[in-house]
Amino acid sequence: MKLYTRTGDEGKTGVIGGRVDKDDIRVEAYGTTDEVNAFVGEAIARLDPEVDADLIADLTEIQHELFDAGGDLAQAGKKRNYKVTAEMVTRLEEWIDRYDQEAPEIRRFILPGGSPASAVLHICRVLTRRAERRVVTLAREQETNEEVRRYLNRLSDYFFAIARVANVRKGIGDVEYKRGGQVFR
Repeated sequence: MKLYTRTGDEGKTGVIGGRVDKDDIRVEAYGTTDEVNAFVGEAIARLDPEVDADLIADLTEIQHELFDAGGDLAQAGKKRNYKVTAEMVTRLEEWIDRYDQEAPEIRRFILPGGSPASAVLHICRVLTRRAERRVVTLAREQETNEEVRRYLNRLSDYFFAIARVANVRKGIGDVEYKRGGQVFR
């Protein structure tokens, strides 16, 4: 099988249920989700397998779920078999709560960065926010799995939590935004 098909040379691409323009909001939504997945792979590569085995296991599961989310977002036909569920959102909340206990209490906004892994996890966070915005637009215009939006919303919080944990495990503190006051109480 060849990696290229030439079927997209005219600016169209296939989705589940038909063909659409490559800049269709549905393609933007699942394409941005795919971008998140690529950076999750980068984050995994930057984590220490001995220290961060739990994060690597979570992130590997998240990569599979992001593929599921992309598949859900690519469904433009009448028959819809969604994979992203409310249980996945609940599990992310449980993970966030667990990892939040590992980092110091936060009182101010923090700047993205610190360790290389944390910096990439912050990129995952902001790309996830963008993917969520694309899904919000898609849902306003077309039918889609609403659980994907909730999943992405929670996933960005998860990336924030573990970006802080990645720094804690390297002995690197948060860099607080110094021009703002205390916002978290």
